[in-house]
Amino acid sequence: MKELILGGARSGKSHFAETCAAESKLNIIYVATAQAFDDEMQQRIQHHQQQRPVHWRLIEEPLNLLSVLKDHSGNNTCILVDCLTLWLSNQLCSEEHKDKVEKNIENLVSELPQLPGKIIFVSNEVSMGIIPMGEINRQFVDEAGRLHQRLAAVCDKVTLMVAGIPRSIKGK
Repeated sequence: MKELILGGARSGKSHFAETCAAESKLNIIYVATAQAFDDEMQQRIQHHQQQRPVHWRLIEEPLNLLSVLKDHSGNNTCILVDCLTLWLSNQLCSEEHKDKVEKNIENLVSELPQLPGKIIFVSNEVSMGIIPMGEINRQFVDEAGRLHQRLAAVCDKVTLMVAGIPRSIKGK
């Protein structure tokens, strides 16, 4: 089972994803893609850490997501990836990865259906606002939109979080 949970900032998507993971009764691996480049981001990371059960395995991987999924997916495992938009931002800001974004998305989307176990992706829905100013901002919104569309096509379930309320978009 592959699931995509989308929502705006503070929409409740991480909490909902963590609840879904816990309800799976599988061994849970939490893949964190965030990097703390400033104090505010460090506080966000600490908040998320405090919300998670301590027995969940944590893997911090800002760039090489597919490798982690391939190495750790299994029939008795639920992998929760939080979040895809940070993974995408990390790639766009990385000298080594910024020219490989499209290929990395293609590889993720094409290999995901073959991976065993449950995988839950959390991602920020950023396409409901105005077109942002600045080239890198527009590129990010465009790439996030493409990523979400392609991933939603191969996921069994897609949920949109609005004000803490899950709305099923695909699957049950």
